[in-house]
Amino acid sequence: MSRIAETLQRLQRAGRKALIPYVTVGDPYADATADIVQGLIDGGADIIELGVPFSDPMADGPVIQKSSERALARGIGLPQVLDAVRAIRRANPQTPLVLMGYANPIERFDQRHGDGAFVQAAAQAGVDGLLVVDYPPEECEAFAASLRQAGLDLIFLLAPTSTDARIEQVARIASGFVYYVSLRGVTGAGHLDVSSVAQAMPRIRAHVTLPVGVGFGIRDAASARAVAQVADAVVIGARLVQILEAEPRENVALAGRRFMAEIRTALDTSVEGTHA
Repeated sequence: MSRIAETLQRLQRAGRKALIPYVTVGDPYADATADIVQGLIDGGADIIELGVPFSDPMADGPVIQKSSERALARGIGLPQVLDAVRAIRRANPQTPLVLMGYANPIERFDQRHGDGAFVQAAAQAGVDGLLVVDYPPEECEAFAASLRQAGLDLIFLLAPTSTDARIEQVARIASGFVYYVSLRGVTGAGHLDVSSVAQAMPRIRAHVTLPVGVGFGIRDAASARAVAQVADAVVIGARLVQILEAEPRENVALAGRRFMAEIRTALDTSVEGTHA
């Protein structure tokens, strides 16, 4: 069983919801990612999503696009992302780490180092799962099999527009958890409609037995608490990126920890209120 599955099962047994923050590796400072992640974990994060900087992201709104541009300008690519994973893993043997990004950097890595090199390098560095936005389930069964063989999970996005057929395809291949995009748009865009998320959950759970995380549009304790009522995990990215961007280097880890602690308290309060 993967670290992701173990973590989510442990939380479910305890009646708690998973908190999954997203940060772009190398932003807002090239050398700060490991420190930021430690702050997020200290603040109560359960799983960490690490964004792989890419020049042409299709699912990311302006905030995360700009964070990726800043990281690329500092020379952060997939090798540096794996370096960051190794540093985080040394300090945190148990916290699951998920890389979120796009196919191009992975395929370029394999072109340079040989077929299957990325999966091997990711596993050796300590990666637990991948979310590759532009790998649809019908086109990556071989990739999913190679990840399973290496002990890594492949996580897929589902959206309000996903058909039953697409949900079934994802359910057949995905592992770890599935990520439901709460908005018809990019990260950080639009207004979160929790009632729409709640309405979508029965259709997803009719096909998917994995835990369901919800992201896009979650910006504060109130929205996190509301989503936690209907989802197994809450994913928060753009707002965290904004908070970190505004901080000097010496304060980024503390700012991340404080924000996570606020969201963690909201999630745990939500669970207590549900049981009351």
